Order: sequence, then C-alpha cells, then structure tokens
Amino acid sequence: MEGSFELTLQIAIAVLAGISAQVVAEYLKVPSIIFLLLFGILLGPDGLSLLHPHHLGVGLEVIVALSVAIILFEGGLNLSWRDLGRVSGSLRNLVTIGTLITLIGGGMAAHWLAEFPWSIAFLYASLVVVTGPTVISPLLKHVEVDRRVATLLEGEGVLIDPVGAILAVVVLNTILNSNATPVEIFSSLLLRLGIGAAIGAASGWLLGLCLKRASFLSEDLKNLVVLAGVWSLFCLAQMSRSESGLMATVIAGMVVRASSLPEERLLRRFKGQLTVLCVSVLFILLAADLSIASIFALGWGSVLTVLALMFVVRPIAIAVCTINSGLNWRHKLFLAWVAPRGIVAASVASLFAILLTQQGINGGDAIKALVFLTIVITVFVGGLTARWVAGWLKITSSEATGAVIVGCNPLSRLIARLFQESGESVVLIDTDPEACQKAAAENLPVFQSSALDPEVLEEAGVHSMGTFMALTSNGEVNLVLAQRAVEEFQPPRVLAVFPSNSQSSVTNKAKVNQAFIEQLSIKTWNQYLNDGQVKLGTTILKEPGLELQQAHLQTLIRAGELLPLLVKRDRSLQVVKATEEWLCGDEIIYLLHDPRPQLLKRLSGGTPSSRLALEKLPKVEEVPVVVTVSETALENIAEPAKS
Repeated sequence: MEGSFELTLQIAIAVLAGISAQVVAEYLKVPSIIFLLLFGILLGPDGLSLLHPHHLGVGLEVIVALSVAIILFEGGLNLSWRDLGRVSGSLRNLVTIGTLITLIGGGMAAHWLAEFPWSIAFLYASLVVVTGPTVISPLLKHVEVDRRVATLLEGEGVLIDPVGAILAVVVLNTILNSNATPVEIFSSLLLRLGIGAAIGAASGWLLGLCLKRASFLSEDLKNLVVLAGVWSLFCLAQMSRSESGLMATVIAGMVVRASSLPEERLLRRFKGQLTVLCVSVLFILLAADLSIASIFALGWGSVLTVLALMFVVRPIAIAVCTINSGLNWRHKLFLAWVAPRGIVAASVASLFAILLTQQGINGGDAIKALVFLTIVITVFVGGLTARWVAGWLKITSSEATGAVIVGCNPLSRLIARLFQESGESVVLIDTDPEACQKAAAENLPVFQSSALDPEVLEEAGVHSMGTFMALTSNGEVNLVLAQRAVEEFQPPRVLAVFPSNSQSSVTNKAKVNQAFIEQLSIKTWNQYLNDGQVKLGTTILKEPGLELQQAHLQTLIRAGELLPLLVKRDRSLQVVKATEEWLCGDEIIYLLHDPRPQLLKRLSGGTPSSRLALEKLPKVEEVPVVVTVSETALENIAEPAKS
C-alpha cells in the first residue's frame, strides 16, 4: 500500500506542478514550457527533492509513449490542409533537406565543439532535428505572427517529430549494429515512415467514418472513442515497426481533420485539453529526472554546440529550404530565430540514455544532458524573445494591413475606398450582381460570390489581410460569416455589424467584434449615403480639451447623427469597434448626418457630388451639443468653423 501511495503521490505532485506552471505562464503571457522546466528542476532531486521520476520505473516510459501519441495526434488535428498548401514547398524542404542539414551540422558541432565521438555526436544531432508542437503551439498563441510563418512553424513542428524520432532510432540501431549498409539504413527509415503513414491514414479514415455514421453516440462518448482509437493505432503501428507509431498518430490526426466532422470543434477542444495535461506532466517528470551536475559537467564546449545549432545550422537550413518561397527576409529571420526543442527530443533522449547504458556504451547520460541543455537554451532564448523579435521585424498579425469586406452596399464601398486611398489592399465580396457592378465602377476589387465559400475567401487573400468585416444588411448573417472566417482563417481583426442581443448559436462569438457602434442601422446610413445627406469628416483628438471632445463625439453618436468609421492610430488604419476607447492623438474618420434637402444645399452654395470628399469638421469638438439636435444646430455642427 505504501509503495502504491508513493507512486500516486508522485503523479499528483507532477500534475499539480504542471498545471500551476501553465497558470503562471498564462498570467505572465510567456510560453508555459519555461515554467514547466523550472518547476520540474526545482521539485527534482537537485532541488526540493519532492519528485523522483525514477521511482515510476517502466511506468515513466508508458506515460511518455501514450502522452506523446495524444500530443502528436492533436498536432495533426490542428493542421489545416489549406494552410499547408500555401507553404507546402518550404514545409517539404524543412522536413527533408532541413532535417539532413541539421543532422550533419549538429553532428559536426557536437564532435568539434563538445568533443563527442562521431557516433554519439550524430546520435545527438538526430535527437535535436525536431522542434515540436509542444513548444511551438503555446509560443504562437502568445506571439501571433503572419499566418504563413505560423503555419510553417506548426507544420514543421508536427511533421518533423516522427521523422526525427525515427531517424534517431535508425542512427541508434546503426551504432549498435555497425555492419549495417547505407541502403539498409535508408530503407529502415523509409519503412518505418511508410508503415506509420499507411496505418495512420487507414485508421484516421475509419475513425472519421465511425464518428460520422455512429449518430447514436453522444458527443462526449465520441471524444473517448477517438482517444481509444488513437492509442490503439499507436500500439498497432509500434507492434508493426518500432517508432512508426509517431508517424501514424500525426497522419491519423490530419486525416480526421480532413474528414470535416460536425463535432470537429468539440473534438479539438477535448484533445487540446488532454494535450495541455500531457505536456504539463511530461515536462515536469522529465525535467525532475535531469541531473544538474551532468549538465555542468559538459563544459563550455556544449554551450557552444547549442549556439552553433541555433545561430549557424538553423539559419542555413532556413535559407536553403525557403528559396523561392515568397517569404521575405523578415519572415526567414524569424523562422531561423524560433526553433525550440520539445518533448519528443526529451523523451527519446531519456530512453536512449537507458538503452546505451544497457549496451555498455558510454555517452548515454552525456547525450541526455546535452539534449536537455539544448531544450533549455532554445526554449528560453526563443520563448522569451519571440514576441520582441516578431514586433521588431513587424511580422505580427496585428501589423497586417488591408481588409476583406463582405457586402457591396454604399457604406461598404465608402470604407473600401478609404482603405484604398490610404494605400492598403481591400477586397469586396457580395452575391448581388448590381452591387458588385457599382463597386467595380468605382475601381474597387470585388468578388461576386458567397463569403461562406472558403475558396472565395482564400482567393480574396483573407489569409494576408489584417481585417475581415461582415457588413451586409442582415446582422445574423454577418455574425455567421464572421464566425466562419475566425474558424477557417483566424484573421487578426474580425468585425461584424450584428444585434447585441443576438441569439445566434455560433460559438466563439467573443472573437468577433461589433463594428462602429452598437445597434447600428445599416439601412439608415446607406439611405443617408444614397440621398447625399452625409458629410465625411475627420478630426484629431488632442490633449487640451480631450474629455470635452470625447463627450461631444459620444453625444452625437448617441443622437444617431455621427457614425465613426475608421481610426488612425500609430500610423495604422483600423475599423472602429463598438467598444473603442478614444486616445489622445487618434485621428477619427466619420460620417456626419446632414439632413438638408439637396435643393436647399444648392441654394446655400453646396455643390452636389456623388463622391464624398474627406474634410475637416472642427465644429464637432468645439461647440456644445445637446441630445435633441435641431436643424440649425446640425448646420452649425456639420460646417467648418468660420473665423
């Protein structure tokens, strides 16, 4: 009883420490692996000595194997075939040519700088060719970069894990069996990859078919069916050929994702929660099992090896693998900078250390220590500086410009023209042929199609635009369109005009911002535009009298006489959100209702024009405004101040 309680206590401590590290990382907005490593080392024998993973015996290997299967399946489940298609050439190169460059470069660095024998040096290099979704995915959640860069990093992390693990096994077998020929080595690698891919594809197809046809299963039970299926296909692949299970789980996840399951979002959420738990427990246990003395015993040569891997080998691999990719130097520099190693490298290194020791080969503990040193340095350098580097390189998604606007009504066309005149890309989408013709007549790029079609959105360039906005006359439709854009493409800014009390059943409503103001009547403002009863104005909020300016603007907005459209802040043009907080220095572009009849405008000297011109209307912030706005007051507000 005491023995079993000791093991129970070890697992409980690992879970508590792992989730605590996740909470702290979430609060501080940094990658969780940093605190997982710190907490694991702190609780291990070299710290507070509360956690002793070796007490688990072979149970630790079982936990590692089953957890890695879940992690890699979830990674494959999150990969979008559409996104991968845009970076397929570079991704293929990274998984093949990049792996070879890292293997050769890492082996040379470990031999010449860390003074490892050639065999042990290349075994180390085979272990660190992987990056890993366990580190990349949490990092990209906190550092939102250009979608192509994020897809390339995620795809590399997921696909290279099984390739790297199998490569490491092949290298290990070559060391243990020195008589193996190059043909045998290469065929062993391809055989494991092929068996894993075949079992994964077949199992993924069966899982998808089962989930679609088994309508009698509840949603919760379907999630558990998938969990049982993942572990089963992993074991089947492992029995067929060692280490082929990793490839099988990745391919199975990708095939299930391609099956377009109705419950896909719930499945991904469930698997995401399991992955967080598995990553937390694994990193705590493996970090606690690490000997700090063994790392210090490596010497400065090992530190130089890791630095060479990061700042020489990785940039060369990225430069070679992204030739003719369409990525600019900023994207490539970020890809070269961010390559943290993760759980697969740590778990396989721990396993190899045991196997080498059992075979009487020296170097197992040194390899494990050097792999963990690589994990620590790459995670801390990449994790703590990735946000700053992305901001410096200006490749964060918040830096993305341009807009895709659904709807070709007068208000949509006006906003599109304002984006266009600011030098930003803009595309309109609508199903109405007449509205599309009007947009084309104004030289605005337009697609006559449904915005529910992902291929249309992709052709419109939504993956590279900073803003997606649904601006049709139907608020419920706008909310659905915006939600689909969030699920399919995750644009940096998603806005829509929809009722605040919308009862729509769509999920993730919080990710869609209300555009302009609450309870906006698009039909009313479109009618104003058609009748020429508006003025297009701009004003800059300044420190003297800022509160008075804000109050006047809000009064006009509540009176229904002013509609804020865009705000220029830090040289960035963005659509105004209903919850926008005005700041000093903001330049606001807005529509001001001018209800005078056209004939009266002409008699008063106004010149009719079908094209609104942007003008400065200083009276907006200079004169007091009451909620009941008379016609005379409107004329005073709408026209510039006279000296």
